[in-house]
Amino acid sequence: MRVLWAHPARAVTAAFLVVFVIGTALLLLPASRAEGSPADLMVASFTTVSALCVTGLITVDTATYWSPFGQVVIMLLIQVGGIGVMTLATLLALAVRGRLGLRSSLAAQMDTHSSGLGQVRQVAGRIVVLALAIEGVVAVLLTLRLALGHGMGWPRAAWHGVFHAVSAFNNAGFALYSDNLIGFVGDIWFIGPVCVALVLGGLGFPVLRELLLRKRLSRWSVHTRLTLGGSAVLLLLGVVLFGLFETGSRGTLAALPPHKQLVGAIGGGVFPRTAGFNAVDYAQVTEETEAITMVLMFIGGGSAGTAGGIKVTTFLLLAAVIWAEVRGEPDVVIGHRRIGGAVQRQALTVALLAVGLVILSTILLMMLTDLPSLDLGFEVVSAFATVGLSTGITAQLPPAGQLILMVLMFLGRLGPITVASAIAVNTRHRHYRLPEERPIVG
Repeated sequence: MRVLWAHPARAVTAAFLVVFVIGTALLLLPASRAEGSPADLMVASFTTVSALCVTGLITVDTATYWSPFGQVVIMLLIQVGGIGVMTLATLLALAVRGRLGLRSSLAAQMDTHSSGLGQVRQVAGRIVVLALAIEGVVAVLLTLRLALGHGMGWPRAAWHGVFHAVSAFNNAGFALYSDNLIGFVGDIWFIGPVCVALVLGGLGFPVLRELLLRKRLSRWSVHTRLTLGGSAVLLLLGVVLFGLFETGSRGTLAALPPHKQLVGAIGGGVFPRTAGFNAVDYAQVTEETEAITMVLMFIGGGSAGTAGGIKVTTFLLLAAVIWAEVRGEPDVVIGHRRIGGAVQRQALTVALLAVGLVILSTILLMMLTDLPSLDLGFEVVSAFATVGLSTGITAQLPPAGQLILMVLMFLGRLGPITVASAIAVNTRHRHYRLPEERPIVG
């Protein structure tokens, strides 16, 4: 059994499963539900997976079904899922024992994307500090806006500010309003901080760390340049296309004044980048918007952050591979650096596994329901990319359909390769073992 869990992929997967069980049990407590809300194992399980995988898909109204205690549990699950189960486990082990064992260090290294075992302690601590700092600033801004601009009492405004700051930075998309953020569609003072938080969380912790430590553009790594450049282009493209499709006569923003249309377009272009918030009703958007949103969701955000999807760097790397092949070049070069074959194979594997899972899951849902195929595809991509946007059909799916979405969210958050490595019978674990597995200090 000790050998079985020596592989870090298995340790990370097991940690998520343990937290899933704990979260489901907490949400099943009577104290977690509002008065009149029935106990339902499927609802509790689905909500736990959605929160832990920072997705945001829901089968019940978060604002009315769950009690304040239940909403706190959901927020904590979002925080754990966003920062990383193994990151928090690393800090807990350090606090209790003052050191890390080899298997714990390797699992934490996989979850924090540290470049070496000796950096796990520093990286884990910096991730938590950075996350809490950004969430704190955004929570203050949202609290001030809700209290001063919307007449909400200070205690309630503070709670809503904290919850939505955590949900935004972790790209979760859970909201304490029955219509999500539709009521704030034209409010730049609310939508703005939310968008900034989710973009920062979606860039990835390695990129944020490099931006803080390396001020000069010339010192940025290829990964950081690809993530920032690709994210900027996709965000701009999303805002322009959403505004184009939704400000027309058939669009959801048509009735708003121009300045609010602009704010709505910003939200509509940013939220599909795995955030999951919605300031418009996606059941009413045009088919063009639904299609482009699926593409943005599938690509996702940056690596080693709170965003989902196949990641911007994977998408751009595959684009570079295609460009090199079209030009007949022997090597794939990005930023004057040759990209090795192993990296190319990994990107191709991630993309093909993602496409395969999306297609297979969509077909299965089509067999289980009579709902429109475009809406089913939208739901599947949203679940796999851990986005949380929906046309409102999540609760209409049968239990088998909701179970498919739960599996997709789990695979999307951990990554198909990680899960496959965790369950593979022939996964090599000897590489991760030392004769006596001496603890690593520092």
